[in-house]
Amino acid sequence: MGNEIVEWIKALAIAGLLVFVIRWFLVSPFIVDGPSMQPNFWDRERIIVNKIIYDIRDPKRGEVIVFHVPEEKRDFIKRVIGVPGDTIKVEGDTVYINGEPIAEPYLQNAYDQAHANNEQYNKDKSNSMFPNNSFPDGTVPDDMLFVMGDNRSNSEDSRMIGYIPMDRVVGRADLVFWPLKQFHFIKH
Repeated sequence: MGNEIVEWIKALAIAGLLVFVIRWFLVSPFIVDGPSMQPNFWDRERIIVNKIIYDIRDPKRGEVIVFHVPEEKRDFIKRVIGVPGDTIKVEGDTVYINGEPIAEPYLQNAYDQAHANNEQYNKDKSNSMFPNNSFPDGTVPDDMLFVMGDNRSNSEDSRMIGYIPMDRVVGRADLVFWPLKQFHFIKH
């Protein structure tokens, strides 16, 4: 009986250690807060963030990342649009990188629906401080990223908060796990 208890304690200690290592060093859960990433991510969805990928390589355009925003005392989820050295220009529904319009397949259905109604998806909210048409062209500095929410007319992103330092990046969003009916790996 005594040996069995010792074995159970060892097994539980190892399991606890594995959970700690996985949770703090490899992956982290994240809850989407707000509509800024619709139609691809919804408010209150739960995702798994891969925390080690950017220890191996830098973020790439199109990847969805989670990063710290100390001024807001919380983390944001956004899509990487520009990497260091890229020149960014946002004009209506077209995002230009280094003078070339980029394809955004993750928003194509939303663009098509808005355009079918003779509207822009990336609506100008000129009555507010939202800078859809006023974001100046800029070159992404070293060790920084330019990020945007998929819900372009309702996203606090690099057009408002500026470039994101690489050292604030928590990791890449890799899996939606809740609600269960939305369970899927995230395409980047």
